[in-house]
Amino acid sequence: MSGAFGRHEDNGGGARRRGQIGVVVVTYNSAETVQRCLRSIHANTAVSRIVVIDNHSSDDTAAQVQEVMFDEPRLRFFRNGRNHGFAMACNQGASALAEPWVVFINPDVYLESDTLSRLLIHAIDRPGAGLLGVELHDVNGDTDRNSRRQDISLYRLLRDIGERDSVYVEANGEPLQQVEAVSGALMLMPSNLFVQLGGFDEEFRMHAEDLDMCRRVRDAGYEVVVANDIRALHIGGVSSRSHPLWVEWQKHRSLWRYFRKFEAKQTAAWMRPLLWLGLWSHFVLTAARNLFAPRY
Repeated sequence: MSGAFGRHEDNGGGARRRGQIGVVVVTYNSAETVQRCLRSIHANTAVSRIVVIDNHSSDDTAAQVQEVMFDEPRLRFFRNGRNHGFAMACNQGASALAEPWVVFINPDVYLESDTLSRLLIHAIDRPGAGLLGVELHDVNGDTDRNSRRQDISLYRLLRDIGERDSVYVEANGEPLQQVEAVSGALMLMPSNLFVQLGGFDEEFRMHAEDLDMCRRVRDAGYEVVVANDIRALHIGGVSSRSHPLWVEWQKHRSLWRYFRKFEAKQTAAWMRPLLWLGLWSHFVLTAARNLFAPRY
């Protein structure tokens, strides 16, 4: 990471006086949902700045964002000349903020007007928490299985044929629940901790960057917690629909990087090539299934 995060210095400027939270939204072909997402963020009064980074969308995303900008002075919009990846765009957006708290929100997440202020209260009341998420749900009201989860294990994922439920953690009935990882669709962090950790690992172009961040937060001695009493609607998969094969490739590539970063040293040398073969065999099968799936 470069030194771009220097802007987080607490200088008591106007942005801090207007609010406490800076929001980063990274878009890519998100025209279908981004305007509603931004307007739901706009309704949260604890937000003092919203930075949208567009990763070279080819649809109407820019026009949708610019329409919101007309009545949202807190919003700043930057368009990249090419797709730099989700993690790099998040870091780019965070470098434009000066607030003590940063929230990363996917453009297909819709908030209530008090979602972020309630989450901030939880964060302040639990000083050991370094990263907070919420319980996400889909349009049917079903819980997003990524809301509360364990660290992923490549061996376990391959054994369970990629079944996400193998890492899902049930709610424990408490307002705040300590977990190993939350979903990157909505994550709140103290800005100084984000800077301390060097931001997102930009080698994760898409997928697993949230798992990596959660793990590094815990390794730094902080808790990762999910607010079970705060819910947000997550549509899911909007940006990936136009290039499903590319998205699958990036997902598998990120899983291998995650394995090399956190698991490889504890894995027997003879097993590593088998895991690599299993991972990319799974990619080929997934790609073939998507390619030959009936279109309705």
